[in-house]
Amino acid sequence: MPRTIWKGAVSFGLVHIPVALVPATTRQGIDFDWLDKRSMDRVGYKRINKTTGEDIDSENIVKGVEYEKGHYVVISDDEIKGAHPKATQTVDIVAFVDAKDISFLYIDTPYYLTPDRRGEKVYALLRETLIQTGKVGIANVVLRNKQHLAVVMPLSKALVMNTLRWADEVRGVEYLELKDEALDPDLAERELDMAKRLVEDMTEKWKPEQYKDTFQDQIMDLVEKKAREGKLEAVGGPEEAVDRRSADVIDLTELLKRSLAAKPGKASKEDDHEEEKAPAKPKTASKPKTSKSSSAASRTRKAPAAGSKSSKKAS
Repeated sequence: MPRTIWKGAVSFGLVHIPVALVPATTRQGIDFDWLDKRSMDRVGYKRINKTTGEDIDSENIVKGVEYEKGHYVVISDDEIKGAHPKATQTVDIVAFVDAKDISFLYIDTPYYLTPDRRGEKVYALLRETLIQTGKVGIANVVLRNKQHLAVVMPLSKALVMNTLRWADEVRGVEYLELKDEALDPDLAERELDMAKRLVEDMTEKWKPEQYKDTFQDQIMDLVEKKAREGKLEAVGGPEEAVDRRSADVIDLTELLKRSLAAKPGKASKEDDHEEEKAPAKPKTASKPKTSKSSSAASRTRKAPAAGSKSSKKAS
């Protein structure tokens, strides 16, 4: 069952299409945690005063916008909240444009639009109209209190909504300051023909599944290899207490032998009997003799426990 993150409607003119918004992508990749190599404790981010180096409590932190070099205007949380666009449940199409006119540079995040509350027929009507006219809808939408420009377009039998970058977020080609040799080159016809033939020879159908993230695969292969070799580090810190004496991987057979040799119940009774017979001794400054039971307990505490695991995180 797809996970719905938003419900509302696509609206254009007097047409109202109930829809649900479903993420069209999933985040993949390797998450590297920071660790202190001396103790294998987790390393986190701290709020510090960059001038004094002191830690700062969250209640003493305010938000500011640098108005000019070294001078800030402080904005309160209420003022920020008031500036957010009012949340609506509408993908409001304000215009239709030719699909080919939208540059890939503007495409940001894709979502599927699915029909909701018996809106299947009008959903199909919009999809088929866009397919036959070659148009896409430009819309305004608010997601998670953030205003977006978006494009509604057909994809096979579905409708897709892509959020778009704003015009001032996309740099023009002039930003590159290309030289004249690149802007207006003097290319020989023979060179163009050879390049075209090369492109034709390398042309194939688009099959995204044949392309893999080789970095992720190599890192995870390395993780599995090191784990099999026992190269695991027990990570401690405030989230979970770890007895570092128990971090070594040991032979399970040896642990079982120790457990059987202990003969549970018998040793403890003998120790208790000896303690009853022993006369009370005055306290002295000398180091007290360690009893059998305390030695056994010490050995139990110091016995290392096998077990650790590595995990891969999944947006």
